[in-house]
Amino acid sequence: VQLQASGGGLVQVGDSLRLSCAASGRALRDYALGWFRQAPGKEREFVATFSRRSGSTLYADSVKERFTVSFDYAKNTVWLQVNSLKPEDTAVYYCAASRAVLSALRGSSAYVYWGQGTQVTVSS
Repeated sequence: VQLQASGGGLVQVGDSLRLSCAASGRALRDYALGWFRQAPGKEREFVATFSRRSGSTLYADSVKERFTVSFDYAKNTVWLQVNSLKPEDTAVYYCAASRAVLSALRGSSAYVYWGQGTQVTVSS
């Protein structure tokens, strides 16, 4: 599975972005596609995920009121709509693919394929 993330940029507080991650490869329908982020000097943290098997979504508590994850089946692309951006949202955002069960999808160790990351910088 190959993942190509894009859509990051430099934005102002309160702005929105839509990040995309195009997936390619075999048996994509078996994978959940998730988003993680890593800020400078911090651990990589879970943001959101979309399970292709069930259509279910999971969110980190810190973003669930502002971020929306969705999947375009025609394009095999997972989207992350990020609204009301805050300076603490500044990070490199990574997409990743996992075949784990839904309950395990908040952990980065459940993901076996990773994209290259896209930088989001929120300026105050």
